[in-house]
Amino acid sequence: MKKFLSTLMVMACLVIAIPAQAQIQFGVKAGLNVSKLHLSEETFSSDNRTGFFIGPTAEFTLPLLGLGIDASALYNQFGVDSEEGTSTKKTIEIPINLRWTIGFSSLIGAYVAVGPQFGFNVGDRWFDNVCEFKKNTTSFNVGAGVKLFGHLQVGANYNFALKDNGTIHANEAIGFKQNTWQISAAYMF
Repeated sequence: MKKFLSTLMVMACLVIAIPAQAQIQFGVKAGLNVSKLHLSEETFSSDNRTGFFIGPTAEFTLPLLGLGIDASALYNQFGVDSEEGTSTKKTIEIPINLRWTIGFSSLIGAYVAVGPQFGFNVGDRWFDNVCEFKKNTTSFNVGAGVKLFGHLQVGANYNFALKDNGTIHANEAIGFKQNTWQISAAYMF
C-alpha cells in the first residue's frame, strides 16, 4: 500500500509540475503558398498559383514530452486564372496543429505537425460571375520543419481540402477543391 501511495504521489507531483514547465511562445509567421484547384472541367486553369500568407502565431509546448499545440491567424492571398483574367482570393486562415518536437540541442530541433485549418473568405466571393468561393472552408494540414536558435522556425506543410471550396457556374454548377503547399518562416519572441 505504501508503494501505491508513493507512486500516486509522484504521479500527482509530475502532473502538477508539467504545466508549470510548459512553454508558451508568441510570434509572427509568413510564407509562400502554391495552390492548385482540382476540378473536372477546364473553365479555370487548374495550374499551380502562388500567393503569400502572414500573421500572428502562438505555440504551447510541454517540454518533457515534446508535445504541443500551435495556432495562427493568417491573412492568406492567392491568384486564380479564368478565361477573363486573373483574380485574387483573400482569406483569414486559422490552422490549429498538434505538434511533436524533438530537440537535438538547445540550438536546433525538428517537428512534425497535423491538424485542421479553418478558412474565412474576406475578399470577393465571386470572380467574374463565373466562380463562387464559399464563405468558410475546412481543410487538414500535415507538415514538418526545423527550429533554429530557439526563435526561428522554418517549415513546410501540405493543406488539403476536406470538402468543396467553391463552385464554378458554367453550363452547370461544378464543385472544386483547393489543395496548397506552404513554405513558412516564423520568428518566436
